[in-house]
Amino acid sequence: MSQEVIVDIYISADEYQRYYRGSASRVVATTSDGRTVQFPAGVLQRVVGHDGVRGRFAIRFSQAGKFESIERLG
Repeated sequence: MSQEVIVDIYISADEYQRYYRGSASRVVATTSDGRTVQFPAGVLQRVVGHDGVRGRFAIRFSQAGKFESIERLG
């Protein structure tokens, strides 16, 4: 059974370049219910745009904590 967290992410294009180049490998975010989560920066490749990563996202992961999917909400 999958688990899901909802996070608001605002990373500028310049800041995202740090992740892309590998100088930062993990993203730390606060969920909509106040928990702190961290996940590999590579997860965001599917949702990065010209202005970086901005918006509310549902991130799904397995019971074992393995990433399954990310979806932009709204």
